[in-house]
Amino acid sequence: MKTENFDFYDSTNIKSYNLNEKFRYQLKMLDSLDSFTRRHSENVASITCRLCENLHLDKGFTIYCTTCAYIHDLGKLFIPPTILQKTSALTDEEYAIMKTHTTIGNNMCMKDLQLRPYAAGTLYHHESLDGTGYPNGVTEKQIPYEAQIIRVADEFEAITAKRQYKTHVGIIETLNILIDHSKPTVPGLKVGKVDRKIVKALFKVVLDDTEYEISVRSDYLDFLQSEIKRLQEAYKYYEKMEKTSNPEKKEYFRQSAKYCLNSNETVEKIPIILEELKLAYETRKAHIDKLYSEAKQIKKLRV
Repeated sequence: MKTENFDFYDSTNIKSYNLNEKFRYQLKMLDSLDSFTRRHSENVASITCRLCENLHLDKGFTIYCTTCAYIHDLGKLFIPPTILQKTSALTDEEYAIMKTHTTIGNNMCMKDLQLRPYAAGTLYHHESLDGTGYPNGVTEKQIPYEAQIIRVADEFEAITAKRQYKTHVGIIETLNILIDHSKPTVPGLKVGKVDRKIVKALFKVVLDDTEYEISVRSDYLDFLQSEIKRLQEAYKYYEKMEKTSNPEKKEYFRQSAKYCLNSNETVEKIPIILEELKLAYETRKAHIDKLYSEAKQIKKLRV
């Protein structure tokens, strides 16, 4: 397909706060979903959009695919809250009910002329290329490409997100899970559960996010450094103020320290503020170091 640069945040995007009436109708049911499912749907749509960009798909298909992703879990409207919001592992019976959200969502779309074009995302997003998925166990070309993309975005978001019924899993571990899912496990087949090319595109999405986060956090780290320098200067005067017994000198050092402070800061709290800033700096620096490490690991991943 023709390569186009698709800006997810421009006037033609699929973000719910900036939609024309046609797309507003298609996505309005998201407001009825529970907060976890709604947030998940929005995140999957965002990842799907960016996967389409990195797969160099044209703008029209990207918009269509992103819309499919927004409503892929529409069928969960009719899954009992006791199952949908359960904090522990589902039983086999509960999981069987949960899986019906695919066919329920598809039926909802097929009964509505405006939703019908986007039904593929609801029905096929849990299908696997090797036939081990649900609800119908179809394989490879029987699964629409938009659903193959949504499957990768959905799985990545579901694993990494800290949801009410599971603990958080790290980015690298999640990507390795998807790499494993792209490898053949069914005898006679050359494909795994998900498409390798889509997983590779996901690497770029995650790497871009990681590098962007490093950039933003580094800017804030620079700000913290400047704040620490300012408070260290104030602390010099604070120490002198505390050591002198001369009232005039004490007041001089107080005013000098105060000159270094912001309007919401007091001289008496200089040591506390300085220690808080240093702690914030070290905490954020450690996180940036972790992000740099993750970025290096992502660049080494192969699928």
